[in-house]
Amino acid sequence: MSTDFKDIMSKRTDEELIKIVTVDRDGYQSLAVIAAEEEIKNRNIDTEKVEQVESEIKAEIEEKKNLNDKTVNSLIRFVHFIIDVVIWWIIVYILAIILDTILGLSIPKEHQSLSAYVIIFVSFFCYYYIMEVTCQKTVAKFITKTKVVTKNGRKPTKSDILARTFCRLIPLDQISFLFTRNGFHDRLSNTQVIKDEKIEK
Repeated sequence: MSTDFKDIMSKRTDEELIKIVTVDRDGYQSLAVIAAEEEIKNRNIDTEKVEQVESEIKAEIEEKKNLNDKTVNSLIRFVHFIIDVVIWWIIVYILAIILDTILGLSIPKEHQSLSAYVIIFVSFFCYYYIMEVTCQKTVAKFITKTKVVTKNGRKPTKSDILARTFCRLIPLDQISFLFTRNGFHDRLSNTQVIKDEKIEK
């Protein structure tokens, strides 16, 4: 058994070994911890590096805990859904009036339903994508003083928001947050919605 652990630990990175013998020590069998400690000695990893990596890991764990504490609950997500849907449909209505005024006579009747679907899809996509790329929030998030961040608390990239917006099209996505704080479009795009402390101060 100890031979197996030695083989396993020999394939771990320095950081993984240090994590095993420090912050994750209680989650491993004693033989596994001993094997990790022996591998650290074999690699001549000095105490200073062990302490540095341990400190970084603890800081990362604390940062994740703080981020989880700031993650908004399902009730607020439901409020977001209601407000944003209302805003979006107002945009759809305004666009429909404008386009009907400009192009109403030139669009054949058989194509009008297709035009309506295009307006609905494009306005939906643009509303969420443009708002969250530029502001990290939609109108609803401005009202509730929340914002979108990545799983590590950073500002999402355009590709993060693009993935997040596309994932909103998944069936039942809009009610997935009723069962978990992070809905489908959060989980699949590695983003989440947290309280915006800058606004609260």
